[in-house]
Amino acid sequence: MRISSSSIFTGIPVQLPIELCQTLFAAPNLRIERIVSRGHITPKDAWYDQAWDEWVLVLQGAARLSFKTAAALEMVAGDYVMIPAHCLHRVDWTSPDQDTVWLAIHIGDSAANGV
Repeated sequence: MRISSSSIFTGIPVQLPIELCQTLFAAPNLRIERIVSRGHITPKDAWYDQAWDEWVLVLQGAARLSFKTAAALEMVAGDYVMIPAHCLHRVDWTSPDQDTVWLAIHIGDSAANGV
């Protein structure tokens, strides 16, 4: 049996030209990711349309998510949201002055591979 541990806040680069997405754990129908944003947003007029459910928790920082068919959601540390499969969504804003650290849990058929 192998036990591994770390801190979700370890290893965040000083320079972050693009949003950092790291898989922390993957298994059939499950992927757990750390995402670090520093002013990063979804490209203009682009929407995420995932084939799996995604549960997202903001651990640090702040962000605004928009949904094609629901009201925008302002998120701060401690806030979470469950985004159903094929719910069109995007990141409209993340704090430019501090890291926004997300914990994302992807659940469903294609979640482990992110396809």
